[in-house]
Amino acid sequence: MNNPPSRILKLLREGLFPTVLKINLSDPRITEIAGLSGVDAVWLCQEHVPNDWIGIENQIRAARLHKIDSLVRVSRGSYSDYVRPFEAGATGIMVPHVATADDARQVVEWTRFHPLGKRALDGGNIDGQFCLLPMDDYLKHSNTERIIILQIESPEALENVEEIAAVPGFDMLVFGPGDFSHRLGKPGQINDPVVVAARKRIAAAARKHGKYAMIAGLMAPFAELVAEGHQLFGIGADVVAISGYVKQRLELIQGHIKALPPTTKSPYA
Repeated sequence: MNNPPSRILKLLREGLFPTVLKINLSDPRITEIAGLSGVDAVWLCQEHVPNDWIGIENQIRAARLHKIDSLVRVSRGSYSDYVRPFEAGATGIMVPHVATADDARQVVEWTRFHPLGKRALDGGNIDGQFCLLPMDDYLKHSNTERIIILQIESPEALENVEEIAAVPGFDMLVFGPGDFSHRLGKPGQINDPVVVAARKRIAAAARKHGKYAMIAGLMAPFAELVAEGHQLFGIGADVVAISGYVKQRLELIQGHIKALPPTTKSPYA
């Protein structure tokens, strides 16, 4: 009896470029569609999205059903908020607004088992196969096949990024251009030179210290992002895809309507 390995980590270790779709909607069928469409992982969110734990658990289960990874961006809180996604079967967590090396060390201490950290031990959930997985296998799998991603989102965090990247026990850094640009007083200007320089510095710090770098979207040409050191690629979000599709179909039908000849006025009007 074994837990599945991380699909993301397998691809990264092979030098490939896995993909992740951000999911805001709570219906696990969206996760199933993502898996059937060929994405490698889904990014679920508890920071900005009102998902409850049962909904998150069902989305994680849907990802597992289709043999894709699930990454849960947690809300900042206690160690329980960070380990609960793992205990529900998530492949990884993303911790927002990490600003110092001490922040990073705290995350590792809370979410890794001995000897890497001091995570509280249970094993009675799906990640421990409901106590059916041998303890040594459970601890090893949790420390080697479960992903910890730290999000760098502020000028203060950027100043500490090299120290953060040097902390052992986590896997990946990801840049948060939205919050970073907002903190600069330039909200949404992700192509501003200062924002671009931050993106490059974060990827370089990750690579220097043996960590992976994730990019939340194609903010620059793919080859350029790869050259910067990014390896895990966000391909978009479900809500953007749906709204884009609806707008495109509306424009299509409205164009057909406009092309129709004028209707004859009814004599009864």
